[in-house]
Amino acid sequence: MNYVLWGAQVVLACIFLFAGGMKLVTPIEVLMAQMAQMPLPGLFVRFIGVAEVLGALGLILPGLLRIRPGLTPLAAVGLVIIMIGATVLTLAIGNVAAALISLVVGLLAAFVTYGRWSSIKTV
Repeated sequence: MNYVLWGAQVVLACIFLFAGGMKLVTPIEVLMAQMAQMPLPGLFVRFIGVAEVLGALGLILPGLLRIRPGLTPLAAVGLVIIMIGATVLTLAIGNVAAALISLVVGLLAAFVTYGRWSSIKTV
């Protein structure tokens, strides 16, 4: 199960590094033109990009460096929240296919959360 969880974490990290990185390096004007159907402020889209990149790093680095591995499920929870918002917004504009992709990625992040939850130490 550990190998399956690591595989899911690497896939999610790649997805969110790419998506978040694109939100950070693309000029706001171009980003807003691409997202014309979703009325989100440019700075909010940048904030989501930062959250996605940090979440991707949080999926990999704690386990890889063996420093605070309990942060991995917390990063996955943050990404689940982002994907819930993405699914709802995408459904609101009527793009069901893209909403299904967001839903699947969110479910994969929920799987990582569930699988890694035991690494959080209770006091």
